Amino acid sequence: MSVKEILTEPKFPRHRTWEALRETMSSDEVHEREQWTLFGNEAEKLEIGVIRNQHVVRERVDRFALRQEAERKASLHMKFLEDLSMKAPDFPVPLRPHAVWAGMDVKLSCTVQGCPIPSITWYKDDVPLRGPLPWNYKLMQKFGLNVLEIRRCSAEDAGEYKVIAKSSLGEATSCARLIVNSHVGAEAKLKRSWTPIPVPEPDAQLASTFLPTFVKEGENLVLQCSFTSALLLFQQDVTWYRDGLAVRQSSRVELQTGLRSSSLILKCVHKEHEGLYTVRLRTWDGSVEHSAFIYVKDGSAVVAGAPGSPLQVECSDVNRDYVFLSWTPPSADGAAAVQGYFIERCDIGLGKWERCNDVIQRACQYPVMGLKENTMYQFRVCAVNQAGVGRPSKPTDPIMTSDPLEPSRTTVVKVERGREIVITKDQLEVPRSPAPFCMLYVASVLSLSPLPPAGQIRVPFPPTDVRVCELSDTYAVLSWTEPDPRGREPLTYFVERSITGKESWHLASMDITVLSTRFVAFDQQKGKSYSYRVRSVNKYGISEPSLPSEPISLGQPLGVPAPPNGILPIRDTNSSVLLQWKEPKITEGILGYYLYCSEVGSGQWKTINNKPITQTRFTVHGLKTNKEYVFRVKSVGLAGNSIYSDESPAIQVKSAIYVPSCPSAITVLHCTGGEMVIGWRAPANHGGDPVRGYYLDQRQKSQSAWREVTGLQEGSFYQFRVFAANIIGLGDPSEPSELLLCERWTMPEPGCPYDLEFREVRCSSLVLLWAEPLYKGQSEISGYIVEMSKGAGSEDWTPVTSEPVTETHLKVSGLQAGQTYRLRVSAFNDAGVGMSSVPSEPVKAQTKAGTKEIEIGVDNDGFIFLSFEAADMADGDVFKWNKNYGKAIDAGRARLENKNNRSVLTFTDASEQDLGLYTVELSGNPDISSSFTFTAEDLERLTELSWHVRNPLIALRSEGWQVDVSEQGSVRLWLQTEALSSAAVLRLILNDGEISSTPARKINFDKAQGLVEILFDQLSKEDEGSYTAQLKDGRAKNQFTLVFVDKKFQDTLAKSEANRRNWKRKAGPHFEEFLSWTVTSNCEMIIKCKVTNMNKDTHLKWFKDGVELPQAVYEPSGVSTFTVPQVTRKELGVYRAVVSDSRGEDDSVLELIDDEFERLMQQLSKQCALSAGPVWIQCTAQGFKLYCSLKYYLSYMKTSWYFKDKRIDLEERTKPGSSMQKVWLEIFGPTESDKGKYTLEMFDGQETHKRFLDLSGQAFADALLEYQRLKQVEFAEKNRARVTKGLPDVVAIMEDKSLCLTCFSDGDPVPEMFWLKNDREIISAGQYNIKNENKSSTLTINHVTMEDSGNYSIFVRNKHGSQTVVVTVSVYKKGENPRADAVQL
Repeated sequence: MSVKEILTEPKFPRHRTWEALRETMSSDEVHEREQWTLFGNEAEKLEIGVIRNQHVVRERVDRFALRQEAERKASLHMKFLEDLSMKAPDFPVPLRPHAVWAGMDVKLSCTVQGCPIPSITWYKDDVPLRGPLPWNYKLMQKFGLNVLEIRRCSAEDAGEYKVIAKSSLGEATSCARLIVNSHVGAEAKLKRSWTPIPVPEPDAQLASTFLPTFVKEGENLVLQCSFTSALLLFQQDVTWYRDGLAVRQSSRVELQTGLRSSSLILKCVHKEHEGLYTVRLRTWDGSVEHSAFIYVKDGSAVVAGAPGSPLQVECSDVNRDYVFLSWTPPSADGAAAVQGYFIERCDIGLGKWERCNDVIQRACQYPVMGLKENTMYQFRVCAVNQAGVGRPSKPTDPIMTSDPLEPSRTTVVKVERGREIVITKDQLEVPRSPAPFCMLYVASVLSLSPLPPAGQIRVPFPPTDVRVCELSDTYAVLSWTEPDPRGREPLTYFVERSITGKESWHLASMDITVLSTRFVAFDQQKGKSYSYRVRSVNKYGISEPSLPSEPISLGQPLGVPAPPNGILPIRDTNSSVLLQWKEPKITEGILGYYLYCSEVGSGQWKTINNKPITQTRFTVHGLKTNKEYVFRVKSVGLAGNSIYSDESPAIQVKSAIYVPSCPSAITVLHCTGGEMVIGWRAPANHGGDPVRGYYLDQRQKSQSAWREVTGLQEGSFYQFRVFAANIIGLGDPSEPSELLLCERWTMPEPGCPYDLEFREVRCSSLVLLWAEPLYKGQSEISGYIVEMSKGAGSEDWTPVTSEPVTETHLKVSGLQAGQTYRLRVSAFNDAGVGMSSVPSEPVKAQTKAGTKEIEIGVDNDGFIFLSFEAADMADGDVFKWNKNYGKAIDAGRARLENKNNRSVLTFTDASEQDLGLYTVELSGNPDISSSFTFTAEDLERLTELSWHVRNPLIALRSEGWQVDVSEQGSVRLWLQTEALSSAAVLRLILNDGEISSTPARKINFDKAQGLVEILFDQLSKEDEGSYTAQLKDGRAKNQFTLVFVDKKFQDTLAKSEANRRNWKRKAGPHFEEFLSWTVTSNCEMIIKCKVTNMNKDTHLKWFKDGVELPQAVYEPSGVSTFTVPQVTRKELGVYRAVVSDSRGEDDSVLELIDDEFERLMQQLSKQCALSAGPVWIQCTAQGFKLYCSLKYYLSYMKTSWYFKDKRIDLEERTKPGSSMQKVWLEIFGPTESDKGKYTLEMFDGQETHKRFLDLSGQAFADALLEYQRLKQVEFAEKNRARVTKGLPDVVAIMEDKSLCLTCFSDGDPVPEMFWLKNDREIISAGQYNIKNENKSSTLTINHVTMEDSGNYSIFVRNKHGSQTVVVTVSVYKKGENPRADAVQL
């Protein structure tokens, strides 16, 4: 409800304050400035008074409104705190059951929590303890601890006690039972009554936990822990913390707690998530927790060599269009130092990232202007170096740009009936006007001041208090106070600037609309001082300028902090180091520290943490055991990171030394009556330094105090405890032993073995060592029984071996990998089996990482050796070699050499005396051990290898002597061995005589390459013989022989002379490729050669049997060809090509005769067979014709036809045949028996080529039908009517003569014969007479006339066909000449 609506409501109770407000508002709407007519000094004085009164009233109203707002906010804050602390009643420490004796005092106590504070009521057996209590009952309550004290308990006080805590949020109950036991038993004191004491359900504890973890930026992190049992109801609130702050469930954080495990899942981790993570579990005794540091490594660089992402980007001073950002620089600079940063913003409504700065920002803070009002933004930062822009930081939480002063301009007034009046500061302000009269009443202020009515001009007042709020070496951030009164209209601002001392003001916010009371000046020049002033702007106009600010100059650049000093690494564990350092003298501006490490000798530095550490000590995890590291540190500030500190001293990563753990399992090994020999199990952990000794305390049965061991009394009982000591000091004492009787041992069985130790623990085996009993019994010890049990607490013992063990060591095999075992040993003699030893510590069958075994070999001097290398060796550890786990090694037979973490046992002269089992272990860490059995087979093998090492042979790399002949005809004999030293010596022997280098026979010896060469410029008969190279290099030697005689020498000599002649031949034009023939896929033969080293005068001619072949083709490239399209025996002969010019002549001959021609024909036959197509069928009147087409057919190629795999020869019904391009098989009079598969085989002399035709089914039926049709056609053609003796084409006859035309025909049956004239039948009548007899017909025309001229034809026919023969009759008159082409009758 607005002020105006409240004032105009008729039922609203009237008060003078509201009347004044209404009058003010009405005067604001009615009066105008032109109505006032007072002028001069009186009007000016009146206006000044009115303004003064207005300011006084405004100040009083503001104070009242601010007081009310403060009270309201305080009330809301208190209510918020109350709501925040609201908690239902709970018992952190509940009641616990008690059992006491009658007459004793007891206190039942519990602690109660809750808000509001709950009320407490005690109950006994469900009856409340109220009003007057019994004399021995007393209730107390202090600081949440509630106690019920019962003095001198009796049987009546026993029962169930209960506490109920109630509040408005609920109630909680805790109960426990009190048991009071009596010292007085039943009659005759034979029976006693006991009430069992209830035991609270055991709580769960942490079982498996998480280790320090390394995760990459952008990946998911999963931390998990498990519990020893199911969580109880009060334990199910498992809490996770990071750096001491509770981790809450969110979209990126998932907390899961089950009955037996709890996990924390972080999605898409950032470097801000790095830190110390803790899980806390409540228990009956309070709480247990586990902590581990989680490292977040930089994600993959966007650009190679770019820096890492900044972190902890924070927004502050949020205004309508302005926000101030700060961040922490990255730890990783990349390939070069960080030069600065780019800032990006994202309008959440648009979802697009935009860069805020064009110039790199060097410091880790930046003011952002030009934002849109009432808009949600996120910001992120990218670091920049010479390589490029790195990964962006984690975006900030969304922020809303708004006016931070808006809440201070609103006042809420509560009135009756639960109504509220919202009054804004703008509604209480009077518009600026020079009018002299105005009445204003506000709230309960009763002062009356005449104020002029408001006019229509509402120009704002100027701002005040222009000052600098942020200053750096690149920008200055100005702030000011908005005008008061502010006015009702929205305000913007103009910022003006002038050089100090000059009144030359110009607009500094030229292209910017300043919405908030902040302005960033980026363009100030260094060394100059500026003054600023601000004007308010609204829709009515621009105010007067504010007072100028103090002179402002750019500040000095932020200084990079100094590096720390005194870097000190301290040993912690086998994979971590505690690092300490001293902070620099000047710590101002330091945000934390970045740590870096490097493995000594690697030269590579790695970043340890990516989130600054604020303390001066840190435990560095993830280091390699026994490796040396150095460290350095950087200070982190807003101006960037400092330079690196000095390197720390190198430190080897090893566990810190501490006192040993306590011994265990104290037992008696022997007792003589006045003396007892005590044994115990050594500490499980010696603390990083070998145990130097033990201290023993004793006490008698009746004593409670421990004292040093002194004389013992026979027949007394004693307890003992043992302390272990190393260089650090004395460890904790062992558990007291059982009461041991000091009495002389006389039993016939032996005592117990002791000092059980493990060696060579592997996945499937281990070695157990023990000491023989000190008390042997009444006879000598015959052997030992070794027993084993699975599991750490199992008492199910089974013998390891079926036969007794005679030695004091045993290798136990067949173990299950990962299984835990315990072992014990018992000695036996003739009297029986004695006492068992104390069971060993549980041991897990597993091979530790880096475990090495003993190796055997031969060294460079030919000595057999055993070597062992320890992966983890501490300072002061010594290798201990033994034979058969106890016998010392004879120094005369072997020598020992240790270097670094490797030990070598070398035999001086290995023989059968040295065979056996050898063992080695570390003195300070017996877990590192191994054994090797030196057998006779090893001795034989290595003795042979030793001889070869002591008598080495120079190894040959080439395959003996090699013989090479060059193109020029020179000969090279050579061999190559392994590389030789400069002292190597060579002797060459030829036929028992040493030879040396001569001009005709040069000898080269390259020692570095091991190359021996003999070079002959021209080989001759004198060089035939046996060549031997004798080599010696130190102790190594060898000799190699080449038998260069007979055929091998003759062949080499012939090849040398041929190459020499060929070399001379190639001085002129010559054949690069000699004559050769090829057969193409088109079954053509091409004879080809290639000539090289030609010039313009070079000629090439072809000859066959001495006759020149002009058909040969010669190409400019030197290739010449002669092509034969179809080869016959005419191509048999000798072909010769001759190339010549002025430099010389060369020829090439190809003898295409005998075997070579046969090879040609075979190849040609092969190509012809390959060119063969499929087998087809052709039907004829006589039968079937199966044929296959080829390029052409050669008689050299043997062809055979097969029907159903049976060869078809020339028979009555089948006839094979061939032509130049076709091979066929004719089948006469085919029948159903000819149905089947036909195969054509073509043999080219080497291979058989086949083609197939499946003449069956529909194919055979169609072919048979076609054959029958053709057969009928042939029969009809044979017997159809035809003219056998025809007529001439033209007949000429003189007029008035008789014409006789006779025609003979044939056919079966006898054909019918008809004469026609001009296609009309002639009837035998009149001048026409037709006579048919014996397959002939005669036409006689008597007394021909001119009308008888025309075309006459005879037509013969029978049932098989017909034929017509035409004759032209030309009648001429007497005296005329007949036609030239006619037969004259």
